[in-house]
Amino acid sequence: MTLIFQIVKTILLLILPFLLLLKGAVYTHVHYNLSPWLSILCGILSTAFVLFIYFSFLYGKISGRFGGEGVIKRRALIAFIVVLGYCGHGIFYFSGNNFKSGEVQKEISKVHPILRLSVSTLAHLDKDLIITDANRLPEDYKKMGLKKKKHSLHYRQSSGYAHALDLRTKNRSEFKNKLVEYYFWAKIMRK
Repeated sequence: MTLIFQIVKTILLLILPFLLLLKGAVYTHVHYNLSPWLSILCGILSTAFVLFIYFSFLYGKISGRFGGEGVIKRRALIAFIVVLGYCGHGIFYFSGNNFKSGEVQKEISKVHPILRLSVSTLAHLDKDLIITDANRLPEDYKKMGLKKKKHSLHYRQSSGYAHALDLRTKNRSEFKNKLVEYYFWAKIMRK
């Protein structure tokens, strides 16, 4: 029983920073109507704080003390830089392997930054993730043989970004598709 508890605790401790980063960004964006970039910064700050606590705990375990002011500042700065680097990588870089085509890869910069960060985080967990469509125009539905839509989250919204993208579900297990669906459902926070 204690082994199971230790495994669950370790998994939760590993997930917490990512949860704070993404949920914090979504929460501040939805509830405080902050810009996507300010919302991400709020997520970065809360996640950096949690990493600072983790680093302080590890430092204390290794050295037997908390450390002086310089050591504390250094830990805080390292935590901030690590999270900032993760976000920068997640928002601005995607592997070409995660796109159906080069055209879709070019469209990703038109997708909402919080959604890009969420998808890139998911891509670290699911190496087979393929983005099949990102930014659409009304005539794109006609090209796909679908009825033209007046409103779609795939269109550029008032924020200047598309708020939707498509992920490949074909030739993937139903279980994997449900996990991906739950992942995004868990990120949504209503007012």
